[in-house]
Amino acid sequence: MLMMSMFTQCMVLAFGFPGLPELMVVLLIALVLFGGAKLPSLMRNLGRSANEFKRGMAETTDDEEDETHSPSGKA
Repeated sequence: MLMMSMFTQCMVLAFGFPGLPELMVVLLIALVLFGGAKLPSLMRNLGRSANEFKRGMAETTDDEEDETHSPSGKA
């Protein structure tokens, strides 16, 4: 785990975070590939899936906390 975080830190230092020009290129490619009509629905679905993922992670964390706080150690 420590090795992976060091690798990630080195990659960020080597390449940096994407700036405005890189993001513009990505958005232009997405516009060409998917078209202007489908892009809003794709972004909406991406946002919904991100929210669902966050809710699932929060539920998992809540479940783990419940298991650790139960008196017998079993859920």
